Amino acid sequence: MSPVAVNPASLPAPSGYSHGTLVGNTLHLGGQTATDAEMKIIPGGIVEQFRQAFGNVLTTLREVGGEPEDLVSITIYLTDIPDYQAHGKEIGKVWRELAGPVYPAMAGIGCTGLWQPEALIEILGVAVIPDHRLRTP
Repeated sequence: MSPVAVNPASLPAPSGYSHGTLVGNTLHLGGQTATDAEMKIIPGGIVEQFRQAFGNVLTTLREVGGEPEDLVSITIYLTDIPDYQAHGKEIGKVWRELAGPVYPAMAGIGCTGLWQPEALIEILGVAVIPDHRLRTP
């Protein structure tokens, strides 16, 4: 089974990485920040950046037929944990709006910075997509 790069046309074209890598029916989702189509971090705070970053993750997931309930693991890197915690209810509301009420295994990890200096959050994950929905790029 060879890995297959997953790079949705609606996300910025990657250079030196893939948005996702599909191996069999397991999709490894590369870290997504709150970038827009021009590779710029969207303005606003942690809630807006969470919405954009998680939306980018879901775009990659859906490219191969995946749905939010297929997520088995999510890792969230944060430059300001107290800010994330202070907005937890709003972020939870965004999660439920985008992914529904199911939550995979998760970790939140504090870090001193991300690749783009204005990024507050980066989200990566793993999904297992049922064979009947799986589409290979």
